Amino acid sequence: MNILSPSLLSIDFNHIERNAKVLDEAGVKWFHLDVMDGTFVRNISFGPPVIKCIRKVTDSFFDVHLMINEPIRYIDAFADAGADMLTVHYEACKDLQETIDAVKAAGMKVGIAVNPETPVHWLEYYINQVDMVLIMSVNPGFGGQKFMPIALTKLQEVKALAEERNPELLIEVDGGITVDNVQDVLDAGANVVVAGSAVFKGDKKANIAAFMEKLNA
Repeated sequence: MNILSPSLLSIDFNHIERNAKVLDEAGVKWFHLDVMDGTFVRNISFGPPVIKCIRKVTDSFFDVHLMINEPIRYIDAFADAGADMLTVHYEACKDLQETIDAVKAAGMKVGIAVNPETPVHWLEYYINQVDMVLIMSVNPGFGGQKFMPIALTKLQEVKALAEERNPELLIEVDGGITVDNVQDVLDAGANVVVAGSAVFKGDKKANIAAFMEKLNA
């Protein structure tokens, strides 16, 4: 089954409860929450207090993407805020193994994200220890960027590794995903799709329905 995980970077936070309800009623089961520290990426978004507030208005699965240096420092805070999965960047952890183990110990699922320039083969040792790999199809930090086709090759590489070492692995793609290119990433191996402006710009229900049609085909 393929999963749509709308990025809340693009949501109207003035009406978070109403918008969360729209997503729930449209059949969305995952929310993608991008946390940025202004250091690992050149932007700042939100942290555990905001996630805790959003948790109060929805029971959806919280797919929390940490674009922060040394995320191991904040694992317990995100667990307390209601995160279901923490995805940490390969590039942001001094000791990735320790970080993976700490996320699991806190009772959450764990994912590894890689930037566009990071080779997939660097994940070989970890692929059977995690629940998800996130392929960034843009440089992280800002929404609304154009999809980078190199992500298709990287998705294929992760899929090949997963078939060999972790057949249940979730393979997520994030950045520049639209209804027009979503089939390409699905064909390349993705089974979790993050979309921000393509979901929230205009008619949210119609946008979600268009994505769901492709994901459920």
